Amino acid sequence: MSRIDWHLVPFLIILYLLAFLDRVNIANARSFGLEADLGLQKVEFNTALTIFFVPYIVLEIPSNILMKRFSPRIWLSVCCLGFGVVSICQGLVQNYSGLLATRFFLGVFECGMFPGCFYLLGMWYRRTEAQKRFSLFFSSTSLAGAFGGLLASGIGKMDHMRGYRGWRWIFILEGAITVVLGVVFWFTFPSFPEQATWLQEDERAYIKARLEADQGRNAAERKITLRDVKSVLGDFKVWLGGFMYFGLIVPAYGYAYFSTAILQTYKYDAIQTQLRSVPPWAAAFALAMIVAVLSDCARHRFLFAIVPILISISGFGVLLNIHDNVNVEYMALFLIAMGTYSAMPVIVCWFNMNLGGHHRRAIGTAWQIGFGNIGGIISTYSFLPDDAPLYKKGYAICVSFICLSAASCCVYAVVLLRENKKRDKAVRDVGLTEYEKTELGDLNPEFRYML
Repeated sequence: MSRIDWHLVPFLIILYLLAFLDRVNIANARSFGLEADLGLQKVEFNTALTIFFVPYIVLEIPSNILMKRFSPRIWLSVCCLGFGVVSICQGLVQNYSGLLATRFFLGVFECGMFPGCFYLLGMWYRRTEAQKRFSLFFSSTSLAGAFGGLLASGIGKMDHMRGYRGWRWIFILEGAITVVLGVVFWFTFPSFPEQATWLQEDERAYIKARLEADQGRNAAERKITLRDVKSVLGDFKVWLGGFMYFGLIVPAYGYAYFSTAILQTYKYDAIQTQLRSVPPWAAAFALAMIVAVLSDCARHRFLFAIVPILISISGFGVLLNIHDNVNVEYMALFLIAMGTYSAMPVIVCWFNMNLGGHHRRAIGTAWQIGFGNIGGIISTYSFLPDDAPLYKKGYAICVSFICLSAASCCVYAVVLLRENKKRDKAVRDVGLTEYEKTELGDLNPEFRYML
């Protein structure tokens, strides 16, 4: 298992760190004059954030289907190269239209990153050991936030070097790093267990057997069809998984895109703003890993999602009510980042690992991430310039959606509990063939959901 971890997890962390960094570095660039140089007016910056989510939402499920067909190594490497090139182009745009075009294509190439990586992780690990890996991967967003702030504070000092403003260098240099690593990934990125060349046959058989004992056959050889998509989306539990994630995406992107704007209202200069954005991300990474380890040890997910959600709500509560104490307000940003980014990987892992089979997991994971990212559109218009410096409307919106996520988690837990009890009382052997069990995935009467 240690060999698997070293062959898989570091690649996924680096890949998603790059993706998230290239996605949210526009917030860092904003601190170094992007709006003034491109002549952005009123909500045009917010619209540039929003257009990213249009292809990102629509193309999630097709991306996972294509990844299954071409292999993660090929598909995710191509996507990495694509969004690296687009990020460089983002640093060369001359007007608002160019910014919109690059943000749109950034969404096209990044759509496969998140659901694809979770899908790949889910095909290697048992449910009781997956949370640590999911959270370590997901927390690359926290690392990206921290690293992005430090990197932006350094790159920002290159302002006017070779005639380029600091914000352009942020896009160009970070995009160039992504392109180089995308080329490396083409030769080194991991794939599904069935395609892993570094495994011996007895090791591959062992991995297959332990996963079958935990989740049933995954039917790796089976193609995914439109009928599968319709079948998976007809499951009420799958919709609940989408709402669980949707509710947390609003505060997550609200924080990622606008934390620097919030910090600027505390009268910090551009460099200090970037540096002070780092500690909350670091604290979020630490708490996420603590929660993940405890969740795996307890073999339980529900409570480890709800408690961080409550922490996030308390942070927004402070910002809604305290406006005259900068230290307390800065502390509230810690609570928001820690709570939100600790709950999200638990929710994704919980839902993902309760889906059985390649076809149901590929579609269900893409659906959860795709539907959930509709919240990203809402978040981009939650913190408008006219609402500064208090941003009461944005904070209230975030709290409302966090409560929606908490309610969805509670309903999902109740549904799983009832379904497990129902299956415990049912006849054990209903005469299903192995093929039929595989087709049913987690709907197989022998499957038990993890609470």
